[in-house]
Amino acid sequence: MKKICLYFEIHQIVHLKRYRFFDIGTDHYYYDDYENERTITNIAQHSYIPALNAIGDMIAENGDYFRVAFSLSGVGMEQLELYAPEVIEKLQELAKTGCVEFLAEPYAHGLSSLVDPLAFASNVKAQCKKIVETFGQKPKVLRNSSLIYSDDIGSQVARMGFKGMLTEGAKHVLGWKSPHYVYNCALAPKLKLLLRDIALSDDICLRFNDSDWEGYPLFADQYIDRIAQFPEEEQVINIFMELSALGIAQPLSSNILEFLKALPRFAKEKGIGFATPSEICDEFKSVGDLNVPDTLSWTDEERDVSSFLGNSMQREAFNKLYSMADRVHIANDPKINLDWNYLQASNNFRFMTTKPSQVGIDRGIYSSPFDAFTNYMNILGDFINRVNALYPSEIDNDELNSLLTTIKNEGDEIEMKDKEIERLKARIEKMEAAETKLREKVAKKTATKKPAAKKAGEEVNKEEAKTEAK
Repeated sequence: MKKICLYFEIHQIVHLKRYRFFDIGTDHYYYDDYENERTITNIAQHSYIPALNAIGDMIAENGDYFRVAFSLSGVGMEQLELYAPEVIEKLQELAKTGCVEFLAEPYAHGLSSLVDPLAFASNVKAQCKKIVETFGQKPKVLRNSSLIYSDDIGSQVARMGFKGMLTEGAKHVLGWKSPHYVYNCALAPKLKLLLRDIALSDDICLRFNDSDWEGYPLFADQYIDRIAQFPEEEQVINIFMELSALGIAQPLSSNILEFLKALPRFAKEKGIGFATPSEICDEFKSVGDLNVPDTLSWTDEERDVSSFLGNSMQREAFNKLYSMADRVHIANDPKINLDWNYLQASNNFRFMTTKPSQVGIDRGIYSSPFDAFTNYMNILGDFINRVNALYPSEIDNDELNSLLTTIKNEGDEIEMKDKEIERLKARIEKMEAAETKLREKVAKKTATKKPAAKKAGEEVNKEEAKTEAK
């Protein structure tokens, strides 16, 4: 049976304010609160809330048949909690239906997986913790920022304990292969890979309202017919996009939500089901390795990371930022950690791109890539000074590495103890359940014996009464 795996990403950056060279050392607050509130409020009103309401209606109408997945960046969740808490509340309602899966992703929605395994692992762990606290689910599948993936990244994700990972079904990686199968990481066979169907996903999130597109207008029955016509053995159809596609990229006036809500009805008629990423990993076996020696993503035609690191400005900013990763980790200052997360967001580097793109880039306050670079580097200069004040740059690399090793060992020890605590808790719960069951069994037997004893006592009393009468 063919299964549609429908996934939506929710991420919003913290907008940086205009920060000039002369602000370095005097102003340590880098954010445009007005723009943050305006952006989040607008996207919640015109996209997130209507889209989540529609998905809620789809679950109510179709029950367990309809399944859907979300991932949220930590910085995005912070913005929603501050300016649009109703979005989080709606997601919590959907979580209670049992039809929604929440995936892991880097807290900062950054590019740490490309350069710093420790920062990447720490970022993902922080986001998993926030997902558990907010939605009561422990993520089992990871979605990296912009679907960034390579063999090395997959290997690290497998070591982090995830069963699967989402990435792009890029032609230069697949070759003659189809994205409609489950594959596995070439360096870690246990990690399953779910590949985005580019055409089916972009037909909704990029082209749906384009009257010049040859497929316009797109109807739900036609869309499902295309899926049904895939060869019988191609059973996994991964449709991944940003949730903001529903209402922002494709306006509500285009009837995008009506199209979405009609999909389950036509899919059911064709014998096509829905499944979450974890369910796909559990139900389908891998058909083989997917070799990805070079990094890929879902961005632009090249499907690589050139939109983030394609020019010298982006690489300079990126290298400068992550050169501080170890010192930030050691300093472990709450305010530094907060700024560290916000400065890592991949959007900050995308604003600096000089590449032509089919998808328009809203640079916000920036007039050009160089303007974005200059503003970011001014902020980064102040940030680096603050980090160095906490942990001086004069400390040599040997001492730094020694401290990092100590911190890592302590972290590993804490993690092992946490796992042991969880194991003991599970064991205690099991023993308590067995004890409760045994008590109920004993109580039941006791209750059965009491009437029999009572009856025996009545017989004895009758015999005694007869003897006295004689």
